[in-house]
Amino acid sequence: MTQPLLELRNVNASYGPIQALRDVSLYVDEGEIVTLIGANGAGKSTLLMTIFGDPKASSGQIMYRHNDLTQMAPFQIASHGIAQVPEGRRIFPDMTVEENMIIGCLPVGMKHADADRQAMFDLFPRLKERRNQRAGTLSGGEQQMLAIARALMGRPDTILLDEPSLGLAPLVVRQIFEILREITSLGKTIFLVEQNAHHALQLANRGYVLVNGRIEMTGTGAELLANPEIRDAYLGRRKTSH
Repeated sequence: MTQPLLELRNVNASYGPIQALRDVSLYVDEGEIVTLIGANGAGKSTLLMTIFGDPKASSGQIMYRHNDLTQMAPFQIASHGIAQVPEGRRIFPDMTVEENMIIGCLPVGMKHADADRQAMFDLFPRLKERRNQRAGTLSGGEQQMLAIARALMGRPDTILLDEPSLGLAPLVVRQIFEILREITSLGKTIFLVEQNAHHALQLANRGYVLVNGRIEMTGTGAELLANPEIRDAYLGRRKTSH
């Protein structure tokens, strides 16, 4: 059996005295979009941050391409080909769009910066139009595009995305999810934390449901969308088809 690209094995993590993750095991295969859904406070963001080394897992193991990431610092993890797009974008508001993008080159250096910047402008034409504009003056959707472009400038194999639809209008959310689909067509792997379960499960090959720090359910995106428990808990009255 082929080893997954990314695998968590019985991972536990805490913030001070509060245990946030409890024996979490999951995997992501190369080229997949895998989503993690759950209620507010379930531990979704903590799980992504633990993969990226802050906080560190208190026990268990995080494996990536046969490398044990469990006790590595975030900059070491980035050098292995993983990038994180954090919740709330966290762009540098006083820097230009282009300057924000160049910061994304830190894990790999500047050798490919010009070619990769042009590739990002092709993927995000809006950013090209605003390349000299201060990032803090962009709309929420444009800031999310910038955060994704900045991550891609580091030439990662895998992108960890935390709530990319947060605070965005429905039309912009659809645009962002189409961009994510396009990114995987370029050979990237995506592990997505998302509260918009409908969009996330439609996009994902597979999904996991996190409840109070534990994985309680898993299946393909279609299986989870069709599950009555998932519909009641996370989709409300929304229909599961267009």
